[in-house]
Amino acid sequence: MTAAHKILVSSKRLDPQVLKSLIGAPFPDLMKFVVDIQSKRIAIGGAMHVDAEAELLESGSVQEHLWGGNYYPGRSAEDCVEYTSLINIRPAQHSRFMEVRDPAIRRKMLEIVHTLVGRGEPLT
Repeated sequence: MTAAHKILVSSKRLDPQVLKSLIGAPFPDLMKFVVDIQSKRIAIGGAMHVDAEAELLESGSVQEHLWGGNYYPGRSAEDCVEYTSLINIRPAQHSRFMEVRDPAIRRKMLEIVHTLVGRGEPLT
């Protein structure tokens, strides 16, 4: 992984300037993330959700608690999170789609992202 594709793992609020460094690496308007809805941690950044997922798994997370999505700074609090990732396809957990459709999981994901990353504020 290059420095341009770094992934940050945190259970604490991330500094907006640090988050800003992830924009454009490699996507110009979003950051990929994976959240652990049990431990309330996030892995954010990188080119693929699977890389962020691997970071969390290596640091003790359990697969069934990991869900991926995209964060868009500069959008509203409701629209800054997209709940779509290939890692979300898990038939054993009744998730057969890339998009997380379970309202309870979506609420947990949104709460973690709002707490650790932001509510869609622009990263200026």
